[in-house]
Amino acid sequence: MTHEYNATIVWTRGDAAFTDNRYSRGHAWKFDGLEVPGSSAPSSVRLPYSVAEAVDPEEALVAAVSSCHMLFFLSFAAKDGFVVDRYEDAAHGIMTKNENGKLYVSTITLNPAVTFSGAKRPTQADIDTLHHRSHEECFIANSVKSEIVVNPTFSFA
Repeated sequence: MTHEYNATIVWTRGDAAFTDNRYSRGHAWKFDGLEVPGSSAPSSVRLPYSVAEAVDPEEALVAAVSSCHMLFFLSFAAKDGFVVDRYEDAAHGIMTKNENGKLYVSTITLNPAVTFSGAKRPTQADIDTLHHRSHEECFIANSVKSEIVVNPTFSFA
C-alpha cells in the first residue's frame, strides 16, 4: 500500500541582495489549504534573518513525532475501552553532532500527560503497553534514526 503526502514550501527573496547572505529565511509551509509560517531556527541563522515566531524544521520534526505517537495512542486507548479526556505532550528535541561531525536531531523525548475518565481505568502496565504500541506503529518514529524517548504521565478526572 502506498500513501502520498504533499507540502508546498514557498520562499521569495523580496528586495534583499541575496548574495551577501542577508536575506530572510522566513517562508511558508502550505498543507491542504492551511498556511504555516516557517523559518530557520534562530540558533542556526541569527535574527533578523530568521523568524523567531515561525516554525523551524527541527521543531516540526519534534511535533510530527509527538503528533503521530499521540494519534496512535488515542486509537489504541479507544479500542481498549479507555476514555481519554486530554493528552498533552511537552515534546523536546536535542540536536548534536553525528559521527561525521554533522548536526542532527539525535534525541526526541516525548512527555505525554494523559487524563482518563470513565469506569475502565488503565493500570501502569496498560499505559506502558499503549505507549510501546504507539511508538512501534508511529510512521514518523519508524522514519527517523534519532532516539525517541517516551516519558508518560497520566491522571484521572
